[in-house]
Amino acid sequence: MRLLLDTHALIWWLAGDEQLSRRAREVIADEANVVSVSAASAMEVATKFRIGKLPGAALLAQDFEAIVAGQGFLELPISVTHARIAGEMNIAHKDPFDRFLIAQAQAEDMTLISNEALFDSFAVKRLW
Repeated sequence: MRLLLDTHALIWWLAGDEQLSRRAREVIADEANVVSVSAASAMEVATKFRIGKLPGAALLAQDFEAIVAGQGFLELPISVTHARIAGEMNIAHKDPFDRFLIAQAQAEDMTLISNEALFDSFAVKRLW
């Protein structure tokens, strides 16, 4: 299975937080699955740390690439196609990070690991 982690799923995975569902933990840990992390998540973590919304994420904000690689996760860059799909999305939820994650999951045919039920209305495979 090709997985894309929502930012909260990545943070909860790294922290061993019980908010991450058991099913999500199982599929992330399964070495048969390919787990990716979006460039949008790197921007979200850095932005939210900078403005004080993620005060405990200093290490992740400063060393995002190494931490992601250390987990064996792949980086997923944002392409022009991803940006176009995200921009075309008719969504009341204006969070640009979520738009990119939805667009990437759609374009790359990936399963999005997220607790955001709103994503279900955007033709993405979501696992929680």
